[in-house]
Amino acid sequence: MSRVVAVLGAGNWGTTLAHVAASNGHSVALWSRDAATCEEINAQRSNQRSAPGLTIAPGVRAILDLREAVQGAELVLFVVPSQAFREVARAAGEWLVPEQLVVHGTKGLELGTHKRMSRILQEETCARQIGVLAGPNIAAEIQRGEPAGTTVTTTYPRVFDVAREVLASPRLMMFPGTDVLGVELCSALKNVVAIAAGMAAGMGMGENAKAFLVTRGMSEIAHIALALGAHRATFHGLAGIGDLVVTCASPQSRNHRLGAAIARGELLQDALARIGMVAEGVPASIAARELAASQTIDAPLLERVHRVLHESLAVERALEELMSLSPARE
Repeated sequence: MSRVVAVLGAGNWGTTLAHVAASNGHSVALWSRDAATCEEINAQRSNQRSAPGLTIAPGVRAILDLREAVQGAELVLFVVPSQAFREVARAAGEWLVPEQLVVHGTKGLELGTHKRMSRILQEETCARQIGVLAGPNIAAEIQRGEPAGTTVTTTYPRVFDVAREVLASPRLMMFPGTDVLGVELCSALKNVVAIAAGMAAGMGMGENAKAFLVTRGMSEIAHIALALGAHRATFHGLAGIGDLVVTCASPQSRNHRLGAAIARGELLQDALARIGMVAEGVPASIAARELAASQTIDAPLLERVHRVLHESLAVERALEELMSLSPARE
């Protein structure tokens, strides 16, 4: 059965999801703010800025009109950066109706409020049948059809069923989950740890150091998320350790690349400009520090990533401080 799908956001992940859905035989409207991007997608079947090398499936139609994208879509996928999410949700909310299913794939938290994207959707739209797409999903690998698994976490079974029908394939397995809060927190905070892993790689550290950072990072994420009401099992799943491992290990991860660039001496803004895409770990590092403080949780790794990014702490000094911590903290 062919469904009508809207994908809001023509970045790397949004373009990939639109391509996957269209490759599965569905009709996809891919919304972008940028007229040149829409023209390139429709005329050349490419999006070289965000998804270089991908030949976008014919079933994807890029459009500038948000109303046209949203109205009539059975499934609406929000794939926009976290700090632009509320603005887009508010605009789309003018045309969304309660019957529509909404899934977001944004891995971040709103600065200042620490609100999760599902909460923003609830505040800015009438949508209630909401889900979260998360997991160890490097977009370029999915574009190439390499095997992967992901989860759609929701309290509405129909959201999972339709999302699975639209996106799943023999090379992309989809699994259900219900811990929306835990998945969204893991998805956001793991980006901060990925920056730390990139710093380790940029300093030429070995696998022992990287494993130490990933383990330390998972522990700190779990402490924060559990205090806020997450389910412990989430940390052992695709959106927990699965996403954390791939984001920390893959040099294709923009957060990993950012950390490596900073370790090599680049300034934050210069590294971000060169990467050319949003690195969600940067705003998430601010939210992580504030969330840990609000719950009186000691998170030394997350704290030091924040200080490197925003307070000019040297990467080498951050490592020295971590290595001097009391073992009792683990």
